[in-house]
Order: sequence, then structure tokens, then C-alpha cells
Amino acid sequence: MATKPKPGEKPAGEEESADAKEAAAAKKSLVGSILSMLNPLAVLKLPLIPKLIVLGGLVLVLGGGGAAYYFLGGSSAEEHGESAAAEGGHGGGHGAPSPDLPPEHAAFFDVPDIVVNIQTADSTPAFLKLAVSLELDSPEARTAIEPVMPRVVDQFQTYLRELRVDDVRGSMGVMRLKEELLRRVNLAAAPTPVRDVLLKEMIVQ
Repeated sequence: MATKPKPGEKPAGEEESADAKEAAAAKKSLVGSILSMLNPLAVLKLPLIPKLIVLGGLVLVLGGGGAAYYFLGGSSAEEHGESAAAEGGHGGGHGAPSPDLPPEHAAFFDVPDIVVNIQTADSTPAFLKLAVSLELDSPEARTAIEPVMPRVVDQFQTYLRELRVDDVRGSMGVMRLKEELLRRVNLAAAPTPVRDVLLKEMIVQ
């Protein structure tokens, strides 16, 4: 038999319903508090300490979002940029050497030795002796580049005479020298492409 509730005591169903209503009201109040914190006018009306707490929490949230974008989104963008740069580096522009050809396709043409006087900081006479070989696409290219060799030598001498001793010191100086010679020889030998300028001898005295 069902027991009747004692006087002054609420039925169990009513107690559970009351508890559910109280939980819903608390949740609604919490959501309202969070939304009010996001309202700039409400934040300005808060006392100093609660205001600092709210602003500090917003800074942490925004900072965490920025960090997540940097590590997740930024890294993928950097990888995309690096891959694009790597793909562009294989194009073999006129100022940079192209990838090596297989030995059976490689061809070389020796440029006559060049001796020029170059500049020094104290105007002391100095001379540069340069011996280079041109790497070509095919053995047939040697026949095409031979008639324009005087033009190539003229381009080289014009550039080398403007150099200073400090310009050809160290590995970086040698790399810049090779890149500039490659650019100039491709201008002089066009339309015959030159893949690289190979140093055989370089003496400064």
C-alpha cells in the first residue's frame, strides 16, 4: 500500500522537480554572468578587483587562441612557403646554378685565362688571375658558344676590373663571384644556356 506523506512533508516527485528547477536556475544565472562579462559596458560597471579578474581572463583566452593559431595554422603556412621556395629553387635561373646533369649529358667549355688588375683599399696594385670552365646542357652547345666567346670574355673582364680585393675573399665572396659570372655569361651567350661557372683557378696577388 502507498504510504501517505506526513503532514508538512512534500511528495518525493515534487522535491525532485524543485531540485531540477533550482539547478536550471543556477545554470541560467551562470550563463547570464558569463554573457554579462563579455559585455564591455557591464565590465566597466564592475568594481576594480572583479574588473581586473575579468580582463585577465579575456587576455588569457585571446592569448591562448593566438598561440594555437601560431603553432597550428602558422606552421602549416611556413611549410607551404618552404615547399614553394624549394620548388622555385629547381627552376635554374640565370643567376644560380642548375642541378647537376648526369655524366653522359654533361659538357664543358674552358674559357681562356683572364688576368686583370683589381682595386685595393690603399691603392696598392693587385692582380686577379681567373680560370673557369662553363657547364653546358649538351656537347652540341660547345659548338654554339664558341663563336660568342670574345663577348663572354669582354663581359667577364668588364666586371672583374670593378672588383676590390675584399670582394673575392672568403667563401661568400667566391659564391657571389660565380653567380655574377653566370648571369653575365648567359646574357652574352643567349640563346645558348650556361648551367654553371666552375672555378679552375683563382689567384689574387
